[in-house]
Amino acid sequence: MSDNLYITATEARSGKSAITLGIMEMLLRKIKRVGFFRPIINVKQGHNEQDNDIKLVSSYFNLKIPYNKMFGITLSEVETLIAAGNEAEILEGVIKKYNQLRKECDFILCEGSDFESSFSIFEFDINADICKNLGSPVLLIANAFQKTMEETLRATELALESLNGKGCQNIATIINRTKPGTQENLIRLLKEKLPMKNQLVYAIQDETFLALPTVGEIAKVLGAEVLQGKDQLHRHVESFIVAAMQLRNLLKRIKHRTLIITPGDREDVIATCIAAFASNSVENIAGMLLTGGLKPDKAIWNLVTGFSRMVPVLSVKDDTFPTATKVDKIHSIISPGDEQKITRLLAIFEQNVDIRQLEKKIKITRTTVITPKMFEYRLLQRAKAFKQHIILPEGKEERILRAAEKLLRRDVVDITLLGDEKLIREKIAQLELRMNSVNILSPLKSRFFDEYVEKYYELRKHKGITKENAYDIMCDESFFGTMMVYKGHADGMVSGAVHSTAATIRPALEIIKTKPGFSNISSVFLMCLAEKVLVYGDCAINPDPNAEQLAEIALSSAQTAKTFGIDPVVAMLSYSTGFSGKGEDVEKVRKATKIAKKRAVKFFPELKIDGPIQYDAAVDSLVAKTKMPESKVAGNATVLIFPDLNTGNNTYKAVQRTAGAVAIGPVLQGLKYPVNDLSRGCTIPDIINTVAITAIQAQTEKQTLKGE
Repeated sequence: MSDNLYITATEARSGKSAITLGIMEMLLRKIKRVGFFRPIINVKQGHNEQDNDIKLVSSYFNLKIPYNKMFGITLSEVETLIAAGNEAEILEGVIKKYNQLRKECDFILCEGSDFESSFSIFEFDINADICKNLGSPVLLIANAFQKTMEETLRATELALESLNGKGCQNIATIINRTKPGTQENLIRLLKEKLPMKNQLVYAIQDETFLALPTVGEIAKVLGAEVLQGKDQLHRHVESFIVAAMQLRNLLKRIKHRTLIITPGDREDVIATCIAAFASNSVENIAGMLLTGGLKPDKAIWNLVTGFSRMVPVLSVKDDTFPTATKVDKIHSIISPGDEQKITRLLAIFEQNVDIRQLEKKIKITRTTVITPKMFEYRLLQRAKAFKQHIILPEGKEERILRAAEKLLRRDVVDITLLGDEKLIREKIAQLELRMNSVNILSPLKSRFFDEYVEKYYELRKHKGITKENAYDIMCDESFFGTMMVYKGHADGMVSGAVHSTAATIRPALEIIKTKPGFSNISSVFLMCLAEKVLVYGDCAINPDPNAEQLAEIALSSAQTAKTFGIDPVVAMLSYSTGFSGKGEDVEKVRKATKIAKKRAVKFFPELKIDGPIQYDAAVDSLVAKTKMPESKVAGNATVLIFPDLNTGNNTYKAVQRTAGAVAIGPVLQGLKYPVNDLSRGCTIPDIINTVAITAIQAQTEKQTLKGE
């Protein structure tokens, strides 16, 4: 069963909040702890104003959830982040807040943004990105108000195509605010056009009453002073009239729920409105709106206040014409206390939506999408859960410093920067970073320096290393940082933003060395595609591994996949599938597969592994049925082992550049303690992800040692 649902609309004023209430009531009949979440709310930061839909849902259904937990980020914060070029932090902030609420709920109903911001043309895509990254199926609300049938269908089709293109899973579409008598045709025509025939489609006729603002809403928008009738602000306004005519003509134009707009010194109009309110022969007005900042004469006002139950009387400073213009542009909302509207809309929802059908659809829908942002967020959360101490030996590099600041601000890991403290502090100040408390260590000034020199000498004297050589080598930050990890003074190290791969791996091989049972170091890339994460190995270390080494790479890669929450299904790749091809290269892969299967029986008995197999047969279920129909791996592979470095390195880069995949790595595997290498072209997010990965590897090693 899905544990969330995302409601988004095609445009503003689609009746989204009304549908939200109907869905929420449906969910609460079956699920005890239902949460409500809005990723982006359009309220001003720092003000006491609260989002109306959150107040509406929370109060009506008595959700005992603090207001601040029910939204991700404010629109003003979004605009600030975009202006600063920090768009990635928008999604990160939303995911963080959503996951905090998720811990307290069995199901979360999400409601998208309102399409009333300065960047409303981008909002549909923003909502699609958010729902995909929350792993949520979508319910789309299409707006048919004041549109022809063709316009409604075209707009809905475009929205559905966009959702599908973003990788979102739409389970139902509600065409809202339709013209009377068009519902059945709209449903039929849209179903004919849908590429996926199992989507649900409903249509709801426009209900005029639901669009009527209350006097209280008008007062709030205008900033009006309420002179009388505060207990009657819930009255609905169906029309308004500017009273600038003779009274006999005014009385003819008064209708049920009319708001009378008149200057505050028109005592004749005010007296007539009082008479109309008291009379049984005239339609009941909604209220009076007095303009120009003028107040009625005392005698008239005594007459007004003499009624124990009086229609609302409002006062504004603006003149009559601009006031009437503003009133005409006011759009109604469903207020928390508007019982009439809420009761009516819930009835309309149940009349037009097959509740049981929709319930069933939500229950059987489970999104399998894992987006790059979802995966990266999970990495950071896992790293934070059991904080590790990570060494960054390239302490003067700007990208390293910027990444370190973000990691420290998010409290992901403890960090030690290596290098000259004075120079690094100056660089931090120059970049205006907030990390005064970061630990900075110069190898020569460390109290462990002599101890490290002695230890390195012991480890490498059989290779002809002298104590003088050991002293010089320990002055190098990469060697010093590696020794810190080896001695247990740190949990892991990340390097390579400036230095070569060899400069990172050589100290690790000389000092840390490989795990028991492993003969070589290898690497994988975690390839975050649009909807899933695959593991590619080896794409960075071993140029041409033999069959034994290839088998070891496969098993190491499977274990790495498991460490990062990916169910390992291993495909040993070749240019041939099964027994269809011959040749030295194919035979190497075939032999490696047999070795890996044999070793897995003891160390990884549940592992699914097969080969040789071509890439398409490994990941595409349709191709797999033709080429390798009996294989449990074909079509389902999550760990892809390349036969050599040439193939692996080129493939990961091709997928990264042409498919828009996020390549996290290389992640080194086979070492006793975690050390990871960065590309010299790495970005700040690359560094953050690699540090998080290193921390998780350190956590896993400690759990293994404890026998957990």
